[in-house]
Amino acid sequence: MTDAAEHKLRKGLSLWQVVGLSVALMAPSMAANINPQGAASAAGRAVPLAFLFAAIGVLFVAYVFVRLTQYFNHSGSVFGFVGATLGPRAGVIAGWSLMGTYISYALLTCVASAIFASSLLQSIGIWSNPPFWAPYALGAVELVLIWLMAIRPAKNATHFLLSVEGTTVALILLISVIVLVKLVGGHGPQGQHFTMSVFTLAKGTSSSSLFLGVVFGFLSFAGFEASATLGEEAKKPRRDIPRAILGTAIFGGIYFVFVTSIETMGFGTSAKEVTAFVNSGSLLGDLGTTYVASWVGNLITLGTVISAFGCSLASTVGASRLLFAINRDGVGVSSLAKVSPKYDTPVQATSTIVTVIAVIAAITAIAFAAKPFDEFAWFGTIGTLIILVVYLLATLGAIYLLFVSGKVKVPQWEIILPIIAIGILGYTIYRNVVPYPTGVFAWMPIASGAWILVALVAVIAAPALAKRAGERLTMEEGLLPIESAYDIADSVEPLTNKEPSN
Repeated sequence: MTDAAEHKLRKGLSLWQVVGLSVALMAPSMAANINPQGAASAAGRAVPLAFLFAAIGVLFVAYVFVRLTQYFNHSGSVFGFVGATLGPRAGVIAGWSLMGTYISYALLTCVASAIFASSLLQSIGIWSNPPFWAPYALGAVELVLIWLMAIRPAKNATHFLLSVEGTTVALILLISVIVLVKLVGGHGPQGQHFTMSVFTLAKGTSSSSLFLGVVFGFLSFAGFEASATLGEEAKKPRRDIPRAILGTAIFGGIYFVFVTSIETMGFGTSAKEVTAFVNSGSLLGDLGTTYVASWVGNLITLGTVISAFGCSLASTVGASRLLFAINRDGVGVSSLAKVSPKYDTPVQATSTIVTVIAVIAAITAIAFAAKPFDEFAWFGTIGTLIILVVYLLATLGAIYLLFVSGKVKVPQWEIILPIIAIGILGYTIYRNVVPYPTGVFAWMPIASGAWILVALVAVIAAPALAKRAGERLTMEEGLLPIESAYDIADSVEPLTNKEPSN
């Protein structure tokens, strides 16, 4: 194997295989079973309204990624996009930050899968009264399985991810339709019925509380852009990656608003019923048990176990590609930039990511006495705060690329789209730190900022690394410098069928 071949990923992923990574990392099955409770604790019955606002915001952010991936395909995702538009220093910060988000999501979803698995084993009588450490033991087994799958070709993983998530989502939609029919017919078990009040704020709920709920909507969508890390492995990246990103965002918007509407109406909209909603151990499992049959609840929980596992696998794949790309482009350890001759994947980078996940989980549990659900909540907050900053950097890069650099011909009115995205992202971050959280959650913004600060200090203290990364960004296959990228065509419309050559 030549040195050049050691640093190249194999092309060959189809559109649906690319979609599989974004859908799996977004984990619609798991997200719909957990995140609405966080939104309800802030926005009350208006959970679907909070998710609707989040869906609108995500579509504006999706515009940014669609435009960028039409011209750039790079395994480092925002590392390449931001590096090519705002400069290598900003690119390193963006890439390192997104890797931090994916590591956080890999950890929290592995723990979540283990929590649901422990509950399922107890429910069906296989493991009665499991100890508090049961999810950690199950999570360790799952992490080994994730490593074994992640080091193999992405084609294999994406087939699995899309199949599992598709099956689970179909089951959730089926249960939701059954519940909807009963609600419309006025056959709720405790008088619940169909009502559009779930799209309005209850008396005493402020608009600020609504936007606190929107945060959990963003958490649910996070990962829709993950397919961008497969830009060098897709057959037709400048066509399929934008389609995958936009399609996943649109699907997520429709799915989350519909399912959260059914969940909220299914539990009921009174204050007492909203409290029961927040305290549910499994939203969709409880609805399945109440509206259909007891065995449906266990089936939904099983689907959530697999969905969370798939999300952890997708997050690990995304993080490994980012680590590979950053090191390949001269920022770090050269051994992490090698591709396995057996699997054509960055095995060393993947193994490193899995090790980091295991170490962080162990330190958090031992040093901070964190219970499994604590780790889920803590790293969900940390990862989301980081990814909002990443989205901001990508949006600023897109504005420069499309409307300042003069290298691209796009309708000037489109500038309003990324500007709106900045407004939504900025306000969401603001609502996470003002008023500043108390208790253990006061450490979440600090942890998020510390991860980003590592990259910031590195690029300032070692400018040669950033310069080397900038040089490599314009040399690696799949990432063209701005000056060359737009020699391809005078303009490119969104989701064009034409696939430019490199």
